[in-house]
Amino acid sequence: MNRTWALICLLLAPAVILPLLVGIYDKTDPTLLGFPFYFWFQFALIPMSAVLTVAAYYLAKSTDRDRKVR
Repeated sequence: MNRTWALICLLLAPAVILPLLVGIYDKTDPTLLGFPFYFWFQFALIPMSAVLTVAAYYLAKSTDRDRKVR
């Protein structure tokens, strides 16, 4: 596994690991617009995961394209 694929795995790791660590966001304070931390943190994970997944996708796509050219 080369460095690019390691970077792709590193980009995807927070989207998988953070939702599983409920203990770090299982609290009510601080609130944001009346929403407890538990809820707005989960909502914040959605766009973060989407951005990281898109970045990993384009990185994988360019890596595969480079490998096909060789």
